[in-house]
Amino acid sequence: MTRLSQTLLPTERQPPADAEAISHQLMVRAGLVRQMGAGLWSWLPAGWRAHQRVVGIIREEMERIGSQEVLMPVLQPAELWKRTGRYDAIGGELFRLKDRRDADMVLAMTHEEAMTNHVAQIVRSYRDLPFSLFHFQIKERDEPRPRAGVLRTREFIMKDAYTFDRDEAGLQAQYERFREAYARVYDRSGLRWYEVESDTGMMGGKRAHEYMAPCAAGEDDVVLADGGAVYAANVEVASADPQPVTLPDAPDAPVRVETPGTRTIAKLAAHLDRPAGALLKAFPVVVSGSEAYADGVVLLLLRGDHEVVDVKLAKALGGTVRQANEDEIRDRIGPPGFLGPIGADVPVVVDAAVEATGTGAWVVGANETDVHLDGVVLGRDFAYDVVDVRAVVAGDTVDGTPVTIEPAIEVGNIFQLMTRYSEPLDATFLDEDGKTHAIVMGSYGIGPARIVAAAVEQFHDERGIAWPKAIAPYEIEVVGLGKPGGDEAAAAERVYDELREAGFDVLLDDRAGGAGSKLADAELLGAPLRITVGKRSLADGRVEAQIRRGQETIEGGLPLDGLSDAVRELWERVP
Repeated sequence: MTRLSQTLLPTERQPPADAEAISHQLMVRAGLVRQMGAGLWSWLPAGWRAHQRVVGIIREEMERIGSQEVLMPVLQPAELWKRTGRYDAIGGELFRLKDRRDADMVLAMTHEEAMTNHVAQIVRSYRDLPFSLFHFQIKERDEPRPRAGVLRTREFIMKDAYTFDRDEAGLQAQYERFREAYARVYDRSGLRWYEVESDTGMMGGKRAHEYMAPCAAGEDDVVLADGGAVYAANVEVASADPQPVTLPDAPDAPVRVETPGTRTIAKLAAHLDRPAGALLKAFPVVVSGSEAYADGVVLLLLRGDHEVVDVKLAKALGGTVRQANEDEIRDRIGPPGFLGPIGADVPVVVDAAVEATGTGAWVVGANETDVHLDGVVLGRDFAYDVVDVRAVVAGDTVDGTPVTIEPAIEVGNIFQLMTRYSEPLDATFLDEDGKTHAIVMGSYGIGPARIVAAAVEQFHDERGIAWPKAIAPYEIEVVGLGKPGGDEAAAAERVYDELREAGFDVLLDDRAGGAGSKLADAELLGAPLRITVGKRSLADGRVEAQIRRGQETIEGGLPLDGLSDAVRELWERVP
């Protein structure tokens, strides 16, 4: 039984002073969560109910595709992470500690190492494959900038799933099953969402997708063509055709142009009366660990109206990349602000959008202070490699369709890991001929807390939360007006009992207090349907009803006689 008089639901009239995201504000105000420290949050009863409703949907969909539930420790030997290389590669976000025996340990932010280690000890033959395992477990991440309530935290619960196959064909089949399962999870949760191509990041592997819930508080940008029907990708990996820029005809050779004090693209464009997109800006970087480029300075050229995406640049150059410092630039190329490819003693790479812009003359730095070169032609005047490293911008096109860019919350991701973890952790099997092969793996994550927060971001109004009915902490709130012990309170008790017996998850506001404060709390908490029992409606043998989404009041209310049937019919209309 759930009565507000016996429920811990500390609602607040004002949001926390540091709360910027709507979900942060409303989840605290509605009494769903409380903060313990930076990036550390406790889920209070109503919030935990919403969280666990999401968990229930995810569990059902995982079991529907045959994945089996397990549980693995958060505290893990560091040796496993050292063998995969992630102990050093991840950096400060990984919690590292020592036990009383001085052994290195980690607090896991994900469980590829743990799961693969178990499978390496269990699987022997191709007959043991394929299979899939999943668990819900706490994750720890030493997040440098916790923010936005439960969206960016240092401790959180994730659903991890892993698939194990003998070959890539098996992985692809399982990957598609998980894509379908994830679509059902987000649809059932009531979210607006996109599946987008994404970078594999620290997880490694061959291919990845992210699941994004569009909202203003999103920390990722999603590139969409036709609302995602034509194209959808995280801006970190997105590619598109650039907006056109007209280039002047090229002279027979580059022409020196005096350009005093024009160290920026904006100043140079104004000085030459050219659009920024007709100028090439130089971006010198230092690359290390690349097979394609020897360690050292590389000069990137891109259109003056474009920006670099660091993730794309590192992947394109095949190593670790940092911006070159001033001494490195002067020693290898020329004075900062006037850099160009002609005469530079470094490899030159050109962003693909430069080539896609078409033929004609470009303006580049002359590697001399206060001098640029006009009339420069790609290939004729300098050699280069082509890379795709720029950030797509709104108005670019994919297959002729203009793209838009929306902020979004990442609510899940899936990865084709291939043998990224099975090889270093010796997870192998014997085939029919007795030959040893590394197990081919996939990894699939969902954050229940992020789904909850994304739902609040997407579905709220000035009065509070308007939950999707599948994940609301309570489906119906019954508000009894009038004095405790009075006719209205007694009728509210009967309504509460009847709706519970009909199978609804009901919250009864049986507290003493005025109608104004009770209704304000009900709108703040946001149960999808509210039934209000007051003196006036009760005299007519009816109760008031409101669908929370859109604050739709049901004209004439609902009859007390046969109320559960009327509510069941109305429930079909509730989003």
